[in-house]
Amino acid sequence: MHEFTVNGREVAVDAPDDLALLWVLRDKLGVRGPKYGCGIGVCRACTSHLDGAEIQPCITPVSEVGGREVTTIEGLADGDVLHPVQQAWLEEDVVQCGYCQPGQIMAAVALLERTTEPSDLDIDRIENVCRCGTYFRIRRAIRRAAEIARSAGERPEVDG
Repeated sequence: MHEFTVNGREVAVDAPDDLALLWVLRDKLGVRGPKYGCGIGVCRACTSHLDGAEIQPCITPVSEVGGREVTTIEGLADGDVLHPVQQAWLEEDVVQCGYCQPGQIMAAVALLERTTEPSDLDIDRIENVCRCGTYFRIRRAIRRAAEIARSAGERPEVDG
């Protein structure tokens, strides 16, 4: 039995130690935000946070998360109040097909936790793949999210 917290909710899951966290989230807990893309941590469509740090659940065994906090895209908003990155994504009309966007947003949140004024190089270091090629809108949205957070006088953080 694996016990951990997902988006603020304590869970207990019966699963093999080596089962990828992605499958525990999606198939056992019904958390559908993190997407399966490559299964080897390269495309980063599944990007989530573990104790506030960016991870790829497709290559993270469930045995590594016991007693820890997992945050997915579903855990960013505070009720009806969107996280600054989610708000910026809407304002900048980033989404095309949308498949990679949960991972893109989670990577952007992690970036903005490291720096409140990301450079082009900082943004270029995000390795999430977008097959629709909305990278220019992603860049604008990350900059917009930083502005939203600064104007609110807070860092764009997630609990965990």
